[in-house]
Amino acid sequence: MATDTVTDLFEEHRPVLTGVAYRMLGRIADAEDVVQEAWLRWSADRRDDVKEPRGYLVRITTRLAIDRLRHVKSRRESYVGPWLPEPIVTDFGPSVPDTAERAVLAESVSLAVLVVLESLSPLERAVFVLREAFGFPYAEIATTLEKSEAAVRQLAGRARKHVEERKHRYDVDPAECRDLTERFLSAATGGDLEGLLSILAPDVRLVGDSGGKTKAPLRVMQSADKVGRFLVAISQQPVPDAEVRFVEANGAPAILVLSGGKPDSVLQMEVLDGRIQCVYIVRNPDKLVAFAGPDRD
Repeated sequence: MATDTVTDLFEEHRPVLTGVAYRMLGRIADAEDVVQEAWLRWSADRRDDVKEPRGYLVRITTRLAIDRLRHVKSRRESYVGPWLPEPIVTDFGPSVPDTAERAVLAESVSLAVLVVLESLSPLERAVFVLREAFGFPYAEIATTLEKSEAAVRQLAGRARKHVEERKHRYDVDPAECRDLTERFLSAATGGDLEGLLSILAPDVRLVGDSGGKTKAPLRVMQSADKVGRFLVAISQQPVPDAEVRFVEANGAPAILVLSGGKPDSVLQMEVLDGRIQCVYIVRNPDKLVAFAGPDRD
C-alpha cells in the first residue's frame, strides 16, 4: 500500500477513531494518544489485504482504548474530588444532517452518559460505544473484541440496562436548555437566590471537578437550598478579568468562563421538566485545553 494511500485512509477515518477513543476514555489527551498509537501500527503494517480499512482501524483503536482504560481506572481512584469527563467542543457539522442521528451522537457524548459509562467494565463500555454511538453490527463488534456474537449481545444488553438504570433523565431540547442556562447564569452572577431556586429542582445535584488544582467542592452537593446558596456565595468572589461565553459542549449548551482570556471553568446543566437537575462544573485546567482557542460563541 502506497504511503500516500496509507496516510489518506487513516485521515479519512480519524474522526471516527477519535470519537470511539474519547467515548471510551473520557479524556482528549488519552484519546489522542490511542489514535496516535493506532496510526503507528497502521503505518507500520501497510497491509494490502485490508479490505475494510474503517473496520480494521476501529478494531485497533478499540483494543488500544480498552488497554488504556484498564490503566487509567487505577489512576482515577486517587483523583482528588469527583472525576468528570473532559468536556469537548462539539460541532457535528454538515456531515451529520439528520436530526435523529445528531440526537444519538449528542447523547452518546453527553456528560451524563459519559459519567455512567465510567461504571461499566472496559468490555461493556466498548460494546456500548460501538453499538449505541456508532451502530456497528454485533458480528463486527465480536470480531473486534475477539468474542462470540452471543457474548457480545449479552454484554450489550447488560451495558444498556446499566446505563438506563443509572442515567439521570434529562431533556435534550436545545432551546429549553439554552433558556435555562441563560437564566441560571443571570441569577448566579447576580447573587439572586430566589431566581436560582425557581429553576433548580428540589433534589438538584452539583458536581465539581478540579482535580485538586483549583477550588471546587470535593463532594457532590445535593438539594436546591445547598446548591443555590453555594452558587450565590461564589458569585461574591468574582473571577479576575472575567469573560463569559455560551458554547456547545458535549452536544448541549454550556457556559465557558474565562479569566484573563484563559479558560477558568465550564458549566453545564442537565434539564428535565423545566428545572435544572444537575450542575456540572469542570475547573481542572488540564481538562479545559479544548476551550483555549479562538471565540467559541
